[in-house]
Amino acid sequence: MKRLHLQGSWFIKAPKEEIYKIVSDFENMPNYFPAVAESVHITEKQGNHQKMSARVKSFGKVFDVTMQTELLPNVDFTSTNESSFGTSGHEEFLMKHVEGGTRITYTYDIEIHRRLLRVIATPLIKWFAMWSWKRAFIDRLRKIVEVEKEQIKK
Repeated sequence: MKRLHLQGSWFIKAPKEEIYKIVSDFENMPNYFPAVAESVHITEKQGNHQKMSARVKSFGKVFDVTMQTELLPNVDFTSTNESSFGTSGHEEFLMKHVEGGTRITYTYDIEIHRRLLRVIATPLIKWFAMWSWKRAFIDRLRKIVEVEKEQIKK
């Protein structure tokens, strides 16, 4: 299988505006999400369109990714990505206000270009990728916004 469709949906007890401030602050991703990103640099910015170069972490490896991202403030972002690992894809991070917080829906359509990588990585990606991303990104995001909320209350 050359293409994979990954999707997950989670609820976070925080307004989408608070979440958006964090998830759209790409250059601070390594500070917010050290298990996901080693570095992110915006190389070009035009309105809500950004081009970025990043060093990301996945499956115990660090590799380079170029990203072309479109921001829809307080709603979502979409990004088309090319990696040095032999994959490319399109991701979407969508937020919707629901009672008590925000529903996040994340999709990533990934294409694995190298045949050997497809054989090895496809089962691992299908089984492990969203579980791992939830732990490294969503669970960390949840902690960040909950800590901010508690600090504001004090």
